[in-house]
Amino acid sequence: MSNKIALVTGGNRGIGRATAIELRRRGYDVVITSRSADAAAAAFADTAPVLRPVHAIEADITNETGRLAIADHLASAHGVLDLLINNAGTWLESENSSDASPNRTSELELSVLRATFETNFFAPVRLTQLLLPLIRKSEAGRILNIASMHASLTLHSSPGSPVFDRKVFGYAASKTALNAFTVPLAHEVAGSGVTVNSLDPGWVRTQMGGPTATLSPQECGTAIADIATHLAPDVNGRFLTLQPGTENPW
Repeated sequence: MSNKIALVTGGNRGIGRATAIELRRRGYDVVITSRSADAAAAAFADTAPVLRPVHAIEADITNETGRLAIADHLASAHGVLDLLINNAGTWLESENSSDASPNRTSELELSVLRATFETNFFAPVRLTQLLLPLIRKSEAGRILNIASMHASLTLHSSPGSPVFDRKVFGYAASKTALNAFTVPLAHEVAGSGVTVNSLDPGWVRTQMGGPTATLSPQECGTAIADIATHLAPDVNGRFLTLQPGTENPW
């Protein structure tokens, strides 16, 4: 019996790299995307060969040509996709999320907002649309959209929450929009064997998370792989956290 096929976008570093390794450890054939083939190769150079991705696609997911290349490779090489993890993302409003920059909502440049949405919202939406026919061919297709606690409007409006005093408008809005894609798509595919969920990966010490974040990439990747491989068919349209059985409010 062939291994299940997983795609992790932005899989050459941080959360994506750690998740790809852990999925390989659990027996998946993992394909990753990276804007640079050299960066992808370097990212796994010190990793045991058995834990490296089976293929790295050099593609920019914000570009339709790149997205089509991803879909074409998966269709021709595998003919099915069991797990899609929309992980690639960007944070443009400060150096990283450890940087306690002031609230700039009233003056945020539209160029920053548009660039953030291109990566964090439009790219995963369009890529998922292209890959959904392959996911429907799986016996149990799973889509995980990597969101953020910053996506929760309830938490942002609740005094005392971890993000109440931390407003990063562009990033938060783009992840809220991603959640707004998760819910109706989950409704559309309900009962088909495919499930769609958002996942808050926590605060991770990556290029985006910065040095004061609380989780290592390895801790996060292990948790994501555990969640992805144990998702029950009735878990659909949820905003999951890394803690089993828990969810964020929308």
